[in-house]
Amino acid sequence: MFDTLTERLGSVLGKLTRRGSLTEGDVSAAMREVRVALLEADVALSVVKDFIATVSAKAIGESVIKSVTPGQMVVKIVHDELVRMLGGDPDSQEMPTLGGSGLDLAALPPVGVLMVGLQGSGKTTTTAKIAKRLQEKERKRVLLVSLDTYRPAAQEQLAILAKQVDVISLPIVAGEKPAAIARRGMDEARKGGFDVVIYDTAGRLTIDDAMMNEVREVRDLVKPHETLLVTDAMIGQDAVITAQSFNEKIGITGIVLTRVDGDARGGAALSMRAVTGRPIKLIGIGEKVDALDVFDANRVAGRILGMGDIVSLVEKAAATIDQDKAEKLAARMMEGKFDLNDMLAQLQQVQRMGDMKGILGLIPGLGAAVKQIDQSKLDPKAFKRQEAIIQSMTPKERRNPDLIKASRKQRIATGSGMSVADVNKLLKQHQNMETMMKRMKKMGGLGALMGGGLPPGMGLPGNMPKMPGGMPGRGGFPFGKR
Repeated sequence: MFDTLTERLGSVLGKLTRRGSLTEGDVSAAMREVRVALLEADVALSVVKDFIATVSAKAIGESVIKSVTPGQMVVKIVHDELVRMLGGDPDSQEMPTLGGSGLDLAALPPVGVLMVGLQGSGKTTTTAKIAKRLQEKERKRVLLVSLDTYRPAAQEQLAILAKQVDVISLPIVAGEKPAAIARRGMDEARKGGFDVVIYDTAGRLTIDDAMMNEVREVRDLVKPHETLLVTDAMIGQDAVITAQSFNEKIGITGIVLTRVDGDARGGAALSMRAVTGRPIKLIGIGEKVDALDVFDANRVAGRILGMGDIVSLVEKAAATIDQDKAEKLAARMMEGKFDLNDMLAQLQQVQRMGDMKGILGLIPGLGAAVKQIDQSKLDPKAFKRQEAIIQSMTPKERRNPDLIKASRKQRIATGSGMSVADVNKLLKQHQNMETMMKRMKKMGGLGALMGGGLPPGMGLPGNMPKMPGGMPGRGGFPFGKR
């Protein structure tokens, strides 16, 4: 969502960091460009004015202009103000919590969560996503209650989603009114010993009095601990207007921004907290039921400025990597062993982590590398093709690649739908990685790999920094423990 803004700010601030000294004129010119970049990203004008005024006042100060690294000082000021704009504390020393729901559930169970928003914002899907996250990451017993009696099959949709995420939903009673459903949901949650009950209210195409009155009635009845507004990042400043209306008429405690993975310009996210005074608590990053992240101002500001987000990378690795398999693979590598079965295991683990461009974008300092991947048009299906080649081999061939001669290569190529040249390329990659494993054993561990680059053809840039969970730096992508 922030790609265009990241590119513009990176260009502006990059000019400052490349200079050995700065004048007030340099900073003022840069702030004018930052102002244009924020306005083009659809950030509210009042928010942009306050942001530029604050940054300019700090950046033109004597301590910055006369600093040894004035450009870096300006970047830090911009970062800190972005964090404040997004509702965070740039001076906080607390480490971000991995996992969690991002919601305030500090109340006597069953804790009520009321979902509100316009029709089409992704409210029902988000309700199921939150339930899944609460159940898996916080071990909460969740009940889902659909109050949408207007949209055709809305209640059935939530029931189907509940089944998909293995969460209980309140049985549907035909013709029952929203207030009666809410009352029945409250009773069922108490009797059933549920920790959290989430009420999915009806949406409308536009905000109207009937909608607001109904939501207020339900709110007064269930007295929710959290009232979350679900709004679509793709609608830009309209999302901010919607948030203001709901906050004034209903009183929301937080915002869930959906479709953040789309090509929205990001202005809604940057404006929302400043305009409404309510925090963005969660963001939807895809259509799948697990595509939901906790919103963290420090991490988002870092990503906007191309600083990466190592915490998100750790979360992604922890959620997708099979620790037992990773430890076994690491043990084999420490012995200098690395066959095609090991290579297949690595390919599958990398694919489970998601799009490689997205993963690299989370690593601090790799902004340029991600751009290079864009320019070279890296095929996202390359790993799948490599996997198909290995899976077309016999178990004996995977354990002993030296057996694979001309006739076997032809059979493997035919079986995988690839060419013999593709098979040769993969075998060469394996040979290079195996050589590195042996070198690592001789030199005493993963640290030996820090001096080398990835084997040619792996499709990833060299000079990767050290990554979490035992993932080595510039030596490739074994995912085992150190």
